Amino acid sequence: MAEARADHEVYVVEPLLPQRLRRPSDLLRFLATLLALAGVLVLALVAKQTLNGLEKDVTEGATRLPELLSRVATFLGGAALLVVPAAFAVERVFHRDGLRVAEGLVAAILGMVLAFLLGQWTVTAAPEDLRLLLTGNRDIEPINTLLTSVIAYSTAVRISRRPTWRALMWGVIGLYVLAFFTGYQITLVGAMVTVLIGMAIGYGTLYGVGSPNTRPPGNAVLTALRKLSFSPVSARRIDDDHQGSRRYAIGLKDGTSLDVTVLDRDRQVAGLPYRLWRRFRLNSETRRRAIRSLRAELEREALMAYAAQAAGASTPRLLGTSEIGTEAALLAYEHLDTRPLDEVPDAEITDDTLAQIWEQISLLQIQRLAHRRLTGEGVHLDAAGRVVLTDARSGEIAAGDLLLRLDVAQLLTYLALRVGAERSVRTAAAVMGPDALAAALPLLQRIALTRETRSALAKDKGLLAALRDQIVALKPQGKVEEIRLERFRPRTLVTIIASALAAYFLLSQLSRVNVVQVVTTANWAWSGLALVASFVSFVAAALMLRGFVPEPLPLWRTVLAQFAASFVKLVAPAAVGGVAINTRYLQKRGIHPASAMASVGASQLVMLVFHIALLLLFAYITGTNTATSFTPSRGLGVALLAVAVLVVALLGVPRLRRLVTDRMRRLFSNVLPRLLDVLQSPAKMIESCVGTLMITLAFIVCLDACVGAFGGAMGFTTVAVVYLTANAIGSAAPTPGGLGAVEASLTLGLTVAGLTPEVAASAVLLYRLLTFWLPVLPGWAAFTYLQRHEAL
Repeated sequence: MAEARADHEVYVVEPLLPQRLRRPSDLLRFLATLLALAGVLVLALVAKQTLNGLEKDVTEGATRLPELLSRVATFLGGAALLVVPAAFAVERVFHRDGLRVAEGLVAAILGMVLAFLLGQWTVTAAPEDLRLLLTGNRDIEPINTLLTSVIAYSTAVRISRRPTWRALMWGVIGLYVLAFFTGYQITLVGAMVTVLIGMAIGYGTLYGVGSPNTRPPGNAVLTALRKLSFSPVSARRIDDDHQGSRRYAIGLKDGTSLDVTVLDRDRQVAGLPYRLWRRFRLNSETRRRAIRSLRAELEREALMAYAAQAAGASTPRLLGTSEIGTEAALLAYEHLDTRPLDEVPDAEITDDTLAQIWEQISLLQIQRLAHRRLTGEGVHLDAAGRVVLTDARSGEIAAGDLLLRLDVAQLLTYLALRVGAERSVRTAAAVMGPDALAAALPLLQRIALTRETRSALAKDKGLLAALRDQIVALKPQGKVEEIRLERFRPRTLVTIIASALAAYFLLSQLSRVNVVQVVTTANWAWSGLALVASFVSFVAAALMLRGFVPEPLPLWRTVLAQFAASFVKLVAPAAVGGVAINTRYLQKRGIHPASAMASVGASQLVMLVFHIALLLLFAYITGTNTATSFTPSRGLGVALLAVAVLVVALLGVPRLRRLVTDRMRRLFSNVLPRLLDVLQSPAKMIESCVGTLMITLAFIVCLDACVGAFGGAMGFTTVAVVYLTANAIGSAAPTPGGLGAVEASLTLGLTVAGLTPEVAASAVLLYRLLTFWLPVLPGWAAFTYLQRHEAL
C-alpha cells in the first residue's frame, strides 16, 4: 500500500496550466460568422428584387395566421425571450458556474451597444440600398437591439452545448422573429443580420475573455497511464510538437522511459486555416479531413504508428493509447535516446547516414505509407548513428503515387539543403533507383514542400534547379509528365473577386438597359459595319502575328488561332489569354519555345508603342477640336501625379526595383533580337505595322459604329480617345477579358464626351456583344478544330 501511495504522489514537472484559454475554435467561429454576415449582405444587395418578393410572400403568409395565434406568438416570444436566458442564468449559478453567466452578460451589453450604434449608422449614413433592406423604408430598428443582445448572451454562455436549452432558446427566438415580422417591425434581411451580429459578438467575447481551461493536467496523464498498467515514477513536460500537442517524458518503475503525446480537444482546430488553405490550393490525392474529431485523430496516429512498425521501419514503438476524460487523449511511445537531424552538424551527415535515411523511406514506400513530414524534426539519429523516423502523425496509409513521390521530393530537397544537390541525388539514386527520382522530378516545386523547407529555400533559390539538373543527368532519356500541384495561384483569388465585382457592375448596367430594345432599335446598317469591323480585327491580329514571325505562317489558320484566343478570354485576363494561345500556336508550328515567346512579346511591345502613340495623337486632335468640357480635370491631374509619386516610391524599394529590372532585362534580351530579325525583312515589317495599326482602327470603327447605331453623334477622334483609354484599363484588369473594367470605362468615357447615359450604355453593350461575346462560339469551334489538328 505504501508503494501504491508513493506511486500516486509522483510530482509532474510542468509549467502551471493557464486558468483560461483563448480557443482557436472560437476565433474560427467568429470569423465564419462574419463571413456569413458579409455573404448575406452581398446576396441581399445583388438579389434585391427577388428578396423583396420573397419577403412580401412570407409577410402575406404570416398575416393569414389566426389573430389569436398571432397574439399568443407575440406574447410568448417577447416574454420568453427574457425569461429563458434568466432561467438558464439561475440554473448555472446554482451549479456554481456564475463566471459563465458573467461572460454572457458582457456579451449581452456589447451586443446591445453595438446594435444601437450600427442601427444609428444605418439610418443616418449607410448606403440607401442597405438602409431599405434593413428597414423596409419603415420607421423601425434596422438591427433589433434586444434580439442581438439575447443571441450574444446565448452564444457566450455556450447554450448550444445543452441540447434542451438550445432547442428552447432557438424556439423562443423563432417566435420572437415571427411576431415582429408579422407586425412589420423587422425585415427578413434585418432578422438574419441581427442573428449573425449577435453570434459574432458572442464568439468574439468568448475569444476575447477566454474560456476555462479544461485540459487535463499532468497528474491526470499519469492516472491514465496507470490504467494502462504502467508504473510512472517521474514525469516532465517537454517541448510541444509542431501541431501544438503536449509532450511528456515519463520515467517508469522498471527503469525504462516513455514519450507521451497528449492530444487536447481544444487544439484540434489549431492551424486549421493553413491546412484548409493548403488543401484547397494543392491538387493532391489525400482524402483526409482538415477537421477531425479527437477520437479520429487518436485512431489515425495509432494506425500510422502500427503500420510503420509492421513495415519494418525504425520508429518508436507505440505501447498504448487512452482517452483522458472527454477533453484529451494520449499516445505512449517507447523512449529512444535520439537527436533530430536538425541538431546534427552537416559534417556528421555521412553518405552512410544518407543511405540509411533512404532505406527507411524505401521500407515505408513498399507498404504504400507516406510520411508527409520528412524534415529535420521527423528524422532522428540515435547514439549509434542509426536512423529513426518520428512524427508519424501527419502520415498517410494506402497512399497514392502522388503522395509517395511528394515524400521523395521533400526529402531530396531537405537533404540537399544540408549536404548539397549532388550528394542528395547520388545517395538517393543508390537506394531508390533513378526511376524513383525521375518520377519525383516534376514535384520539385516550392509549393510541394513543407513550410520550413520553403523558408530555407529562400536563401538558396537555385537549389531546386540544381536538383533537377542532377536527376536529368542520371536519367536523361526519361520522359516524365508535368504535374500541376496548384489548383490555383493566389492571384487567382484576385481574379475571382474582381470578376465578382465586374459581374455586379454588369448586372447593374443591364438592369438599366432593355437588352431586347437594344437589339431591335439599333440601326442595322451601323450594326453591320460594327460587325464587319469586329471580324477585321481578327484578321489584323493574324497579320500582326505573322509579321513578327520570320517563319512562314498560314493566314487563315492564324486567324483561327485569334478566334480561339477570344474563347480563352472567357477564363483569362485580356492581356494573358491571347499571349498564351499565340505562344502555344507558334510552338506547335515547330518554332522553338524561346523564339515563340520572343515573337509574341515583340508583337505586344510594338502594339503597346502604337497604342500610346495613337492615344497621344488622337488626344491632341481631340483637344484642339472639341469643347473644353472634355479636357482632363484637375482631379485627374492630381491622380496622375499621385500615381507617379507612388511608382517612384515603389521603385525606391530595392526588392521591387530588382524585380522590375529583372523583368525588363528578360524582356529586352529576348524581344529585341526578334525585332531585329523582323527589321531585316521589309515585307515582314510592313505586315506587322499594318496589322498592329489595323487592330486598333478596327476596334475604334466598331465602337464608333455602335454609337451611330443608336443615333449618337460624336467625332471619330473622340471615340478613339475613349476606346484607347478604356482598352488600357481593361488590359490591366485581372478579370476575364477585362470584364467590368472595359464596360465601366467605355460608358464613363462616352458619357463624359457628351452622350446620354442610356445611349452610352446601349452602345457599349452592343460593342461588347460584337467584340467579346459573339466571337465566343466561333472561338470555341476554332479552339476545338486547332486542337483536333494538333495546332494548339
